[in-house]
Amino acid sequence: MAKTTEAADASTGAAVAEEVPRPKGLGPLGWARWGWRQLTTMRTALVLLFLVALGAVPGSVLPQRGQAPEKVAEYFEDHATLAPWFDRLSLFDVFAAPWFAAIYILLFVSLAGCVIPRAFQHYRAMRARPPAAPRNLSRLPQSASYETGASPEEVLEEARKVLRGRRFRVDRGDGSVASEKGYLGETGNLVFHLALLALLFALGLGNVFGYRGNVLVTEGKSFANALAQYDEFEPGSRFDTDRLPPFSLSLDDFAAEYQTRGPKRGQAIDYRARLRFRESPQARERRYDLRVNHPLKVGGAKVYLINHGYAPVFTVRDAKGNIAFQDAVPFLPMEQRTYTSEGVIKAPDAEPEQLAFYAILWPTAVASQDGKQIESAFPGPLRPVVTISSFKGDIGLDQGVPQSVYRLEGIGKTLHPVKGGQKLLEPGETLTLPGDAGSITFDGLREWASLSVNHDPGRIPALIAAILAVAGVAASFMVRRRRVWVRAGAGDGGRTVVEVGGLTLGNPTPEFEEIVTALRGATGAAEPDTTGEADGSASGPETKE
Repeated sequence: MAKTTEAADASTGAAVAEEVPRPKGLGPLGWARWGWRQLTTMRTALVLLFLVALGAVPGSVLPQRGQAPEKVAEYFEDHATLAPWFDRLSLFDVFAAPWFAAIYILLFVSLAGCVIPRAFQHYRAMRARPPAAPRNLSRLPQSASYETGASPEEVLEEARKVLRGRRFRVDRGDGSVASEKGYLGETGNLVFHLALLALLFALGLGNVFGYRGNVLVTEGKSFANALAQYDEFEPGSRFDTDRLPPFSLSLDDFAAEYQTRGPKRGQAIDYRARLRFRESPQARERRYDLRVNHPLKVGGAKVYLINHGYAPVFTVRDAKGNIAFQDAVPFLPMEQRTYTSEGVIKAPDAEPEQLAFYAILWPTAVASQDGKQIESAFPGPLRPVVTISSFKGDIGLDQGVPQSVYRLEGIGKTLHPVKGGQKLLEPGETLTLPGDAGSITFDGLREWASLSVNHDPGRIPALIAAILAVAGVAASFMVRRRRVWVRAGAGDGGRTVVEVGGLTLGNPTPEFEEIVTALRGATGAAEPDTTGEADGSASGPETKE
């Protein structure tokens, strides 16, 4: 019988064990909560902030298409193998890259999820009553005790007045007074993080509703703020290009000053672009000297001077003697030390064959040390000289395929070098092509300025956020949380025993001793026998007066 019962119990236990449900995983909702908790930690926010700073490094080291497209093209020519890989990683458009936007958005969400709940908690803590006095005040880092002839009620009332006079939040309880202040430090910390959040939002606002464009303007020419006038234009995702403000400007003169003597000879001292501009076609024309870091504010946008170079003026005549081309041609610097530059001249209207030229400009031409070559000794145009290489054939512009204005296409295929069509020209000199195929004249030299037009509606909010962030950091370092408790009770001989305790977040301050001194003076007590040291040590055994 016993064996049967034991067998039944065993079978019942097995059945019960089989019926108990196995523990399940977190599930989709649980994993989502876990991911949100990880994302909104301050540790994750700091990691993302570090990644943003790290991701911005290529944007500072490598040329960016939004600011200097000509330098990006030059980088591709100088690093034909490495540049395509960098381009695949969007390192020439770092701040518009998907990976940078992902880090940016994650940082924004992380800060919002971390800081906003903390702000509500801080607000509730500021409105809450100060914590009640601990049972043993003598164990606090700062403490003092003394006896006085005043009654406990009088002592506590005086303590309330003294602490309120020092801007403490005071709460009087049963036989004690609790006080607290210094929330401004935590408030500053939150203001800093909220300002950082606002700064990210302002930057995003500028990217969404703003625009940025680059344009190259040669001396004597004008620019109107229209989409077709830009060499490169990047509107925000919500910006309407039909609402571009109708301002215009003209470049009258560009001047660059260089060191002429000493070890720094050739180093730039100052750049100045003299402009005439109108806010609208009906507005009065005004003048402005555009300099580096001194942008022109017009039409809600800022116009920055970001680069400059030379634009030689050429006149091209075809085989019939007709002018096929006459204009200034912007050349791109090959190097920044002496501004040796290169460019191409295209004359698609030449007859019977189209003409094209490749030229190199030396702003201050001198013979090399071996006397076999020519080089530039100074970036200023002291003795401008160009060397011309001539081509004729089909330039390829009639095919409808866009071409770079700084490159000749189809050399050796549709465009062929002209034998004997090379020459070194000074201003006013002409190269006549063999067989009366045409000619090219170097008429003179102008300069060009590269301008960046930037409309950023988030600029002012970003500035305000940055100021608040600095103020918040200063407050968080300068202000510390302090708590002071005062307890009064009846002692021997009808006197009142007063205990004072203090707690400071960080190193203790002399304020506690000042409070004790003020309390003793208000209650008519003598100097204390024992006071806790300000360095954080607890007070010793109390000695009665």
